[in-house]
Amino acid sequence: MPDFLASKPAKILTVFLLVQAMLFYSLARTEPMRPTSPLSTMPKEFGEWKMSQEGVVEKEVADVLKADDLLTRWYVHGKTSQIASLFIAYFGTQRNGKAPHSPKNCLPGSGWVSSVNDELTVNVPGRSDPIELQRYVVSKGNERSVVVYWYHSAHHAVGNEYKAKMYTVLDSIRYNRSDTALVRVVIPVRRDADEKELTDVAVGFVQSFYSNLGTYFPA
Repeated sequence: MPDFLASKPAKILTVFLLVQAMLFYSLARTEPMRPTSPLSTMPKEFGEWKMSQEGVVEKEVADVLKADDLLTRWYVHGKTSQIASLFIAYFGTQRNGKAPHSPKNCLPGSGWVSSVNDELTVNVPGRSDPIELQRYVVSKGNERSVVVYWYHSAHHAVGNEYKAKMYTVLDSIRYNRSDTALVRVVIPVRRDADEKELTDVAVGFVQSFYSNLGTYFPA
């Protein structure tokens, strides 16, 4: 018996049972819905970036996402004319079966093919520790885009889906909250720009609006 308890399968089973117990405990408690400002009131200017178009999320898409609030916009940089797409899906709780859809699953479903997939660590205004972004370089036909995204909660900002889910469980237990948001930025690749340059553009855009998120996501 002691040899079995020290084996790898036994350790995996133990971890599984502990996670199951934590999930049961966290889901058993009622999570209060925290008031937020509508995403539609987010500023239309972030420094040199100005909104060029307010997007509309089709009802069929909204029904699939099941988010409590959605934002989709296009911004343009005043000096370079570079375009950036901003998409945010906010979920007040994940205990009712609603959760963000991973872009790494949605992008291939829309016909985009990934050529680069890595993680970035980015310093942002108003936060002492850096945030973690997931980066994709995707293409469809002659179109290419740099995509960065992360999962934003009251205590964490990470791009890795598995890490985000782990924090959801831990925060449900410690803070009795599972609210989160998926924040995604898409930068279309222009002919005269390379992927590294546009990755820097994406990071700069994130840094320009990050401090505003505290108004819309409870801290």
